[in-house]
Amino acid sequence: MAQVDNEVKVHTTIEEEIFYPAFKEAIRSKSDAHLYFEALEEHHVVDLVMSETKGTDTDSEEFAAKAKVLKDLIEHHAQEEETEMFPKARKAMGAARLRELGQEIEERKRQLTSGTLRRAVEAITGRRGVA
Repeated sequence: MAQVDNEVKVHTTIEEEIFYPAFKEAIRSKSDAHLYFEALEEHHVVDLVMSETKGTDTDSEEFAAKAKVLKDLIEHHAQEEETEMFPKARKAMGAARLRELGQEIEERKRQLTSGTLRRAVEAITGRRGVA
């Protein structure tokens, strides 16, 4: 579960630091702004459920239920991004800006996942020893 937690933290950190602010800056409508705030809240709920799984016996029904809810949350979030947010981002930002963001995202991901900068992930997550 630690690997899943780390992967989710890296992903959400990148979105919250790079993609979401660029999206919010580029959008114009109230419904597009709603997507931004909803995505942030979905990250928050995923964090809550993820933290609850840590204190739960992995062989228990409770853990299975929490893992299922976590899976459903992440799948729903990804589907909304792919079907609603990303098409709006393509339209609002254009190809050149999206390529630029892609490069920033790749660099930040390398930083967060490298052994020398693992402390950055720990600082963001507030946890030590995340693998």
